[in-house]
This record gives sequence, structure tokens and C-alpha cells, in this order.
Amino acid sequence: MIFEDLKPKVEQLLKNNDITVTERLELTCQLLKDNINYYDWVGFYFKNGDKDELKLRAYVGEETDHIIIPFGKGICGQVAVSNENFVVPDVQAQDNYIACSLTVKSEIVIPLFKNGENIGQIDIDSETPDPFTEKDEKFLEFVNQEVAKIL
Repeated sequence: MIFEDLKPKVEQLLKNNDITVTERLELTCQLLKDNINYYDWVGFYFKNGDKDELKLRAYVGEETDHIIIPFGKGICGQVAVSNENFVVPDVQAQDNYIACSLTVKSEIVIPLFKNGENIGQIDIDSETPDPFTEKDEKFLEFVNQEVAKIL
């Protein structure tokens, strides 16, 4: 299983104190995009200070205009409020979806908790319709738990 193979690589990469946290996040995004063929855009958003908005900190994939996302807006903004995983099999069926690219068909967003507080999330866009399963959710929850350790 690809997820099980990636777990030790994620752990090793995030423990590398020779590079900055942001660089580790970027490398984690790249690792996931390179190894999971339906992960076309991978990014980490974090709460932007005291503001009710998210700010993009690290990503790989097509450039995005969505650097800042207000709480409640789009899938990411909804997860910032709900504190729950959000799997979108078909982005066109979502009323509150923020289109990043016409090629994106589906999305998964998993909140990232530190000391019980939702401080950010991992966001993945896919050009494949409905590829995400419970295994993706569990794996991305693991990734976020590991990321929380270095924040």
C-alpha cells in the first residue's frame, strides 16, 4: 500500500531540522504529489494570525490566486469552521466551491490540529473524479499529526 510506504518518508522528512519548517512542508507536498498519481495540487493553509482567514504557506502544483481564504468560504474555509474532514467527489456539485482550475474534479481537505485547536489544513485537488477514499483521509490525518509536531 502506497500510504504505508509513505508514512516513514513523511516522518523522516519532517524531522529534518537542517531546513526550515516551510521547506519541510513544501517537500512534504512534493512527496505526496510525486507518489500519489491523483494528487495534482497539494498545499497547507494555516490560520492567518488573529484573522478569521486562512493563508497558504506551502504548496506544489499549478499556481493559485487563493493565497488568502476567509473562514466559511470554499471547502477550505468551511473546514476551518467545521473542524471536520471534507471530501468532495465532484467539485461542480458544491455550491460553495472556489474554482482554482478548470481541470480540478475533486478535492479533499483535512484539518490540522495542534493542542486540540484547528490551526490549519492540508488541501488536495485532483483532476480525477471521485478518487479519495477513507484510506486517503486516514493517511492525511497521519500527515497532519506529524506536521503538528514541528509547529
